[in-house]
Amino acid sequence: MSKRNFILLIIVLVIATSVTLGFLYFRQPTKPAEENGGTNFISQFNPFGNNTTTPPSVKPPANVSGYQPGGEQETLKLKKISSMPIAGFTLFSKERLKEVVATPPQPLPEGEGQKEGAGSGDSISPLLMEEGVGGGKRSSLTSTLPQGKGVKPTTKPAPPLTEFMPALRYVERATGNIYQTFADKIEERKFSTTIIPMVYEALFGNNGQSVIMRYLKGETIITFVGNLPKEFLGADTTASNEIKGTFLPENIKDISLSGDASSIFYLFSSGNNLEDNIIGTTLNLINNKKVQVFDSPFTEWLSLFPNNKMLSFTTKPSAGIPGYMYAIDPNNKNYNFNKILGNINGLTTLTNPNGKLVLYGNDNLSLSVYHTDTKVSDTLGIRTLPEKCVWNKIGDAVYCGVPKFIGNGQYPDSWYQGEVSFGDQIWKIDIKTGNAKIVADPATVNGGEEIDSIKLLMDDGENYLFFVNKKDSFLWELSLK
Repeated sequence: MSKRNFILLIIVLVIATSVTLGFLYFRQPTKPAEENGGTNFISQFNPFGNNTTTPPSVKPPANVSGYQPGGEQETLKLKKISSMPIAGFTLFSKERLKEVVATPPQPLPEGEGQKEGAGSGDSISPLLMEEGVGGGKRSSLTSTLPQGKGVKPTTKPAPPLTEFMPALRYVERATGNIYQTFADKIEERKFSTTIIPMVYEALFGNNGQSVIMRYLKGETIITFVGNLPKEFLGADTTASNEIKGTFLPENIKDISLSGDASSIFYLFSSGNNLEDNIIGTTLNLINNKKVQVFDSPFTEWLSLFPNNKMLSFTTKPSAGIPGYMYAIDPNNKNYNFNKILGNINGLTTLTNPNGKLVLYGNDNLSLSVYHTDTKVSDTLGIRTLPEKCVWNKIGDAVYCGVPKFIGNGQYPDSWYQGEVSFGDQIWKIDIKTGNAKIVADPATVNGGEEIDSIKLLMDDGENYLFFVNKKDSFLWELSLK
């Protein structure tokens, strides 16, 4: 190609390119810089347009629970009770003086209140009606006898009005001191001064009058059973109570409280060797009677004591390892080791109060319920651990802390070891109907605090739900009504 033709070709190409770019430039719609996300001049000449794709708007799925987070009412429902990390707590019924609003007496109409046929020296005061315990009425009649007969007027004082209300006692993890408060009026008061440093676990029984504290002394697990002094109605509350008690065998591997909180069951080794049998003993907290009811060559058990006729044993769970659950009657000396569930990886369980239903989970944290009478299992459609749940008194519904997000991990190991922490919503699941609903989302109230709930407990009337936040061991209360 000659030099002249080459120069002409270059000129033609430059003109064609200029025309094409000019056409594309004036074809682009003008947008404010804010919409383009900047002022990238070169990007305006992109012949393929803007390659940033705006995702279509996605409508969130319908909330089948009917729950709407937030609001003033929910803020008032959730309260932090303890001002310190705790090792354990209990709920019990406590008597207190009833607050009665005094009503000023109303004057009687003139001429009323005079006893018919009485003389000027004889008069009877009107009948005074007072509110009694439980909303009943109590009458008090005061009479003034004629003067000069030597009889002094007498009045019988009415007993003070009282009521029984749910109350809480809990053990401070750092010192072992016990604190208490009523559920409806959070007024934390110190109950004892006995120092037991670094209590890892605490249980209460016998309507809050007995306490079991577990702590480490070197590498030895110490278990202390103490009796709490009784409180007297109307007496001054003291914080100098001393807790006296006894010690159970060292290195108790597992301990559980009976459904009525009158007894405990604990497991300990019969010797110092790994091949020694594990021994299971019940202790009555009222009369201190001990009875051995169980022994096994297998030592890795987690026990539950749902009622006085049933003790359940579940193998310690781990991801990918098949777990098994058995049950015995502690009153039968020749107990039969009945198999309930088996061959479920990462098995964790929670039996209802009458022993007919078993809530259980696997290493995928899928929650199911097993009917011991029909031998049928039902999947509940939520993911959590049974120990993040509690049965109601009747045993036909459960309240659970259900994680909003479950990441990758080896469950339940990752959660037990503290590698994973959850942010829970509180759910109620009706076992008969299968209906589930969200009761509360702690993250949306009280400053948005995330709660990984454990040690759930409920009062008999289902008015309150209590739980401990695994993240910091503080005690919380959720009002359900």
